[in-house]
Amino acid sequence: MRTRFIALAPMMLVLAAATSPAHADQPGADWMKSDQVIEKLTALGYTNFSKVEADDGHWELEADLKGVRYDLSVDPKSGEVIKSEPDN
Repeated sequence: MRTRFIALAPMMLVLAAATSPAHADQPGADWMKSDQVIEKLTALGYTNFSKVEADDGHWELEADLKGVRYDLSVDPKSGEVIKSEPDN
């Protein structure tokens, strides 16, 4: 019986990790609010914002600019776009 449990233990750990909910990052206390970031990006011409979330120390979102959909990474304190890639 003990051998069977030891053999199943690694499999149970993998299963538990695969089914646990993902934990999104939390914005820092000194970060711009998401609506402030959207306001700043709107002034740059971006529209149709979605998937606004804190991740890996910056804001990540999707938005349109001149008819093209972009994945954006935004500095959380300045609101500057630090990465912009067309969403394929």
